[in-house]
Amino acid sequence: MNFRDNLAVEQFGPVDVAADVEVQRAPRLLIVDDIADNRTILLRRFARRGFAVAEADGGARALQMIEQESYDVILLDVMMPEIDGIEVLKTIRSKYTPLQLPVIMVTAKAESENVVEALNLEANDYVTKPVDFEVALARVNAQVDRKRAEEKVASAAHALRQVNDQLELRVEERTRELVEINQQLQGEIVQRQQSEARSRFLAFHDPLTGLPNRRQFREELVSGLAAAANDPGQSVAILFIDLDGFKGVNDTLGHSMGDMLLQAVGEEFRGAMRRSDRIARLGGDEFAVLQVGNRQPEDAITLANRLIEIASRERHIQGHLTMIGASIGIVIGAGPGDDPEELLKSADLAMYRAKVEGRGTFRIFDPAMDAHVQARRALELDLRNAQALGQFEVFYQPQISLSTRKVTGFEALLRWRHPTRGMVSPAEFIPLSEEIGLIVPIGDWVMRQACQEAAGWPGTLTIAVNVSSVQFLRGSLVPSVVSALASSGLPAERLEIEITESVLLQKTDKNIDTLNQLRALGVRISMDDFGTGYSSLSYLRMFQFDKLKIDRSFVEDVTSSRDCSAIVSAILGLGTSFGIPTIAEGVETEEQLSHLTGEGCTEVQGRFFSMPIDAQEVRKIIERIGV
Repeated sequence: MNFRDNLAVEQFGPVDVAADVEVQRAPRLLIVDDIADNRTILLRRFARRGFAVAEADGGARALQMIEQESYDVILLDVMMPEIDGIEVLKTIRSKYTPLQLPVIMVTAKAESENVVEALNLEANDYVTKPVDFEVALARVNAQVDRKRAEEKVASAAHALRQVNDQLELRVEERTRELVEINQQLQGEIVQRQQSEARSRFLAFHDPLTGLPNRRQFREELVSGLAAAANDPGQSVAILFIDLDGFKGVNDTLGHSMGDMLLQAVGEEFRGAMRRSDRIARLGGDEFAVLQVGNRQPEDAITLANRLIEIASRERHIQGHLTMIGASIGIVIGAGPGDDPEELLKSADLAMYRAKVEGRGTFRIFDPAMDAHVQARRALELDLRNAQALGQFEVFYQPQISLSTRKVTGFEALLRWRHPTRGMVSPAEFIPLSEEIGLIVPIGDWVMRQACQEAAGWPGTLTIAVNVSSVQFLRGSLVPSVVSALASSGLPAERLEIEITESVLLQKTDKNIDTLNQLRALGVRISMDDFGTGYSSLSYLRMFQFDKLKIDRSFVEDVTSSRDCSAIVSAILGLGTSFGIPTIAEGVETEEQLSHLTGEGCTEVQGRFFSMPIDAQEVRKIIERIGV
């Protein structure tokens, strides 16, 4: 036992020993937030870091708990009903100093006035929403370290006063104790400085890769634009990088593997930079590079090609082979007149164009890209209102039996009659509706409309309706079909659902189950665009389809291309072998019709017999061709 321990036992009694033990307890943290999910997330993560965490769902409860218990730090949300964080802070500061009870405010980025007011009321620090846990942890630890250091200083000062009063003759021992305490304090000061340095680092850097973050990149971009303005020969280039195929790695191998891949790629990217280049991780799988020089866009293009080559390398992560790529957008700026956010937006647009045009490449921004995006946004807005405004129509194309040359059914085809654009191509608006989440309600409407129309046709005719893979993934297809059949009174066996290979590529077991449910209803299932994918044969083993539809790309050249003719013959042969009827779409000439008839095709549809027609023309077709 050293001299200080003797003093604790002999002079100060068991109370001071307990106080020394108290310093070593887990730091006590009170989280005040009216949103339970926010509290739960923070409570769990701080608890895993060794904190004793309590929670309060509002200001009144927090003040009650502070009166009943002691806490090392309060993490206090600004915006709360009844008593907000500012009023709670005022009450706390009326009783406790910032050293006695540190308070860290939690505020949204847009609430800067609240931050200023809180700091004026002697809040110790603040973090912004959404809360970056590592930043919050660093700041909470800094306050805990500071509070405990101050407590130890106060405790040491008290002990020294007693020692000085009672043991003046024991100067040597007191001096030794002072040296020990000083060394301890120096260590705690160093620790606090390191904690504060870590907090400052996290404010400007990505915690996963260690690269600068978006905030730091923007500041460097502003400086780069200012430097370029002072030298007419200089210009600024931004390379906006998005990794191709990264989501697949995350989904199949897990987020921890994805994080390791991002760390590896970030480090390799940094190694490809010149000393003057600046790279940052903007978030997710997006990176950005800043170049300032007099050889633009040549230098940017050279670096872009280098980064694409680096991204596409094979990597072994924890024994797993990973393959990704990169699409890059480049924009050139000239000086302080350029808005940093607009430059980043332009680089992002150029990157998007690179993805659209094949991925694994780069594109340099030009104003037409922005015009394209604006046009797309206008189309998206019109599409969101089209159904409510009654602009959608269902057209029908007859399907003809080659043995009888009679109508066997119709395929339902969605059309958009825009008041100013005219008829908008499905190739333009269907992919957009899938992307923005409108395809499910649109698909439900088409299903109901087609079944309603078909219910009034002769009883032998079928109606074929295309469905999107999104309807399978959302689990909404079976209820949609049941509802459409019930409301229209159409027998289930007269409805034919057309699916593409993409449906079976995603969540196969679940989608096969959906197909089986439809089959149990009596609905028929057709494989659309058969032969265009890589795994069409395997799908014939997975599910017994009622019909195979030959894609128009093969039919178009069936009489002039040996390859197309061979593919069509193979598909028809498969249909015969599996006992599945076949239908060819896109038939436009007598020669195509004759070839398909000779090869044993069951049905056809196309302009040779009829263009897609509206519901009023259907009966005329039935009367003209017959059933």
